[in-house]
Parts: sequence; structure tokens; C-alpha cells
Amino acid sequence: MVITTTTPDAEEHLLCPFASRYAHVPLPKFKMPEKPIPKEAAYQIINDELMLDGRPRLNLASFVTTWMEPECDQLIMASINKNFADMDEYPVTTELQSLDDSFCTFYAYLPGQNRCVNMIAHLFNAPVGGSETAVGVATVGSSEAIMLAGLAFKKKWQMKRELEGKPYDKPNIVAGANVQVCWEKFARYFEVELKEVKLSEGHYVMDPVKAVELVDENTICVAAILGSTFTGEFEDVKLLNELLTKKNKDTGWDTPIHVDAATGGFIAPFLYPNLEWDFRLPLVKSINVSGHKYGLVYPGVGWVVWRSKEDLPDKLVFHINYLGSDQPTFTLNFSRGSSQIIAQYYQLIRLGFEGYKNIMENCMDNARALKEGLEKTGQFDIVSKDVGVPLVAFSLKDSSKHTVFVVSESLRRFGWIIPAYTLPADVQHISVLRAVVREDFSRALAERLVADIEKVLKEMDTLPIGVLSKAANVTAPEDNTKDADKGRKRVQKRVEEIVEEITNHRRRLLDDKRTGVC
Repeated sequence: MVITTTTPDAEEHLLCPFASRYAHVPLPKFKMPEKPIPKEAAYQIINDELMLDGRPRLNLASFVTTWMEPECDQLIMASINKNFADMDEYPVTTELQSLDDSFCTFYAYLPGQNRCVNMIAHLFNAPVGGSETAVGVATVGSSEAIMLAGLAFKKKWQMKRELEGKPYDKPNIVAGANVQVCWEKFARYFEVELKEVKLSEGHYVMDPVKAVELVDENTICVAAILGSTFTGEFEDVKLLNELLTKKNKDTGWDTPIHVDAATGGFIAPFLYPNLEWDFRLPLVKSINVSGHKYGLVYPGVGWVVWRSKEDLPDKLVFHINYLGSDQPTFTLNFSRGSSQIIAQYYQLIRLGFEGYKNIMENCMDNARALKEGLEKTGQFDIVSKDVGVPLVAFSLKDSSKHTVFVVSESLRRFGWIIPAYTLPADVQHISVLRAVVREDFSRALAERLVADIEKVLKEMDTLPIGVLSKAANVTAPEDNTKDADKGRKRVQKRVEEIVEEITNHRRRLLDDKRTGVC
């Protein structure tokens, strides 16, 4: 969550004219009011402020689901008061979905078994029976799932090193510089060195060859990304498995692989069934996926599956009985709502394999339509790949007149939220825009977005030279310097100044057009 600081101005008030028939005094903004107010007033005050938010369906910055069927909405509301930690009190909920605090074998029906985990494990080609039996848990998202997977790798590595009488105080993880920030959080929070494989121009995901070169005896795992946050591209997990297998054989190590399939886990099985990235590869020991991204559920649910029980050290699992029965728990939190997990189960049985496949194909078709529309403008280079997550990442061919940051800000007046950002080290000199295509993004919206982008670019062509030169000077901050945060603030300030000048210039143009016109 975003860190919030307290404000010294505790006496600031909200002015609520629409609530005047219910309340006659303003409400304090940062202190709890002394007296209650009518429920209608509380609703109106909050609803009025929320109207200023962006429209979720036009927020193409996010991978997170923004629409579900009304029937699923009803299930969510009906279960919103159920604490998923209380599996003895809600046994049906526990059986139907994934209990955040239970992990269960893949092949047998046991108390608290997770149907969702079983379905997802099947989807990822997890082993059935024999010496390996997959286990898994539900989480509040892929960030928690990655924390849990990382902890399992770290504990297993420490136990092995301790048994061998070797030091175990300097664990590390190897990953591409394009990893999501949750990997950096894990490394910092749990004292694990993050060894990043730097990127190169034209290749914006981890190079398996360079990754394996960084592996040493202290490497607890190599993290591969199935769907880069920056470009949507899938990393080559199969090649990584082959190279790492050879290195393990040469060195006597047993370095494993974790696949961060937060975005791609619900895409690859349906669109690229022959792509080997999952438990078909022997070194892949765990996989995480976000149910609230292309799992098609509202925010608040993720999953992590381990190849076998041996890959999840028992020392990390706690057993509690104060809620009515013995409950094995492996989680960073405890109480949580059950509604999102019920929603995940709804989607899995409602859509089935064919339904998910159809939706993912539609998303890819609309992403291609958006890509083709942008290419026809002649002003953009497409950075994303055809195989990967349905999104379009694109950069300006000529940034001397416009920048992607100004384009992003200008699109907001049409309602679009299209992020502009710099790529990771060592390609931070490249700035791109990215539009994520979700289930609720139609072909008509894709065409409208292209038309609005063209409008923005044409309007910018009318800007005076001074404004254009300032726009061209917006550059990416150096992330590897101590002044990175200051650099970002300077860029943001320049962008705000440019947008203000654009707005003022546009007003002048409109005023000129109004002169002498009926």
C-alpha cells in the first residue's frame, strides 16, 4: 500500500453543500467527527469525491480486471462478510475455493482441499501422484505469492547449506532488470541480494545465458518472467532450464527456477499450449499467477503452486486450532475476505478452458488492431512482441517535437489513462507508452484510442517552438544514481509545466477562433 503521512492541519474541513439538508456543519477532513451524520449524507459526501476518479475501463495502465458478470457480482456481495481464515466455520467456501490458510495435495480429496488450486495446478501441468505431488495456496495477489515462494527457496537453501556445514548468510536471486517491484521488495525485506541481468536495446527481457552466468552457490533460485510488466514479452524459460541444468551438472549445485506468471499464467495455456514454460520443465519448482489480472477476477486474489510438498519446507508452515480445527497456514497475513476467491471459482467453472481461450484470443485480436492502427500513423515504433501478453508498448519515432510523457498527460482529457515510463537499466534512455488490452477493451475503443492519439499529436504540431523545445528536453532519470528520486521529480515538474503551457496555448487558440464567430 502507499505510505500515508499524517497532516499537521487537522482542522481542515470538507465542504459538503449537497449534504446540507442532512448536515449543517462541515466535516473535519483528518479527524473523526464528534457526532454521527445521516447515512445519506455520508454516502453523498464519499460518492461525490469518487466521481473525480478516472474511469476504470479506460485505465489502460492496469492489468487488473475491471469488469465481471452481474451474477458474479452478486456472489461477491453475498460472501463479502465471510472471513476466509475461518475454514471450520465456512467449510463449503473452503471446499469450493482456495483457502488462503490451507494448502492441499493435488491428487486426493482431503479436508480443506482447494478446487481452484487443483484446477490451476492442472493448467500448469503439475505432476500427479508418484514421488511429486503439487501443493498451493491462495494469496491476496502475486506480490504475496512471490514473497511466499521466495521464502520457500530461501529456507530450503539455508537448510541444505546448514546440513553441509557451509555458510548460509548471503543468499541471492538472479532475475532480469525488468522484474516487477515486488521482487525488489522481497530482496530488501528478507535480506536476499537481487542480482539483475541488465537489458540491451532491442532485447527487453532477461537473457538466459547472462542469467546463468550470474548463478553461484548462494543463488536460491532464478526468477523467469512470463509476461514482462514493461513490454508483455515472455522470457525463454525452456532455454533457461536447459542452460541451468547443464550448470547444475557441472558444478554439483541444484539451483531451481521460479516462474513469475502474474500476467502470462492465464494466457500461455490457452494461446500457446505448446510453449514449455511450466512444470513440464524439471527445474521449475514454483509458479505464481494473479487471479485478478487475466484470471478475470476483481483485485485481491493470487495463487502460488509448488511442484511438490518437498519444495515447501515444513518449517514455514504453522498449525493452529483456535478457530475450531487444525489448520495448516502459510501466509503473510491471516484474515481476509472470501469473495474474490469465490469469484475465481465462478470464472473457472463458468468459462472453462474454451471460454478462457476465446477471451484471450479476442484480447490478442484487439491488441493487434491497436498495434496496426498505431503503425498506420507512421509516428510510432512498436516495442512489444507479438507473442506475450495482449498489450501494446510503443515509442515515438521522433521525440524532438513531442515526448511520450506529454502524450500520456494530454490523453487524460479524453479519459484515457495510458502510462509513459522509461525502460529499466541499461535501456533507461528509451521511453514508451503502454496500453494493456483487457477483456472489456473492445475493437471500437481501440479505434477511438488511435483517433484520440492522432488528435493529440496534431494539436502538438501547432505548439510554439518554446514549448516544443521544452517537451523535447524531458529525459529519463538515471535509476542507478543517488539522485534518482530527485530526477523523477524534476521530470514530473517539467511535464506539468509543459502540460500547463499546452493548455494555455490551446485556450488562446480557442479564444482566437471565437473572435468574430457567431
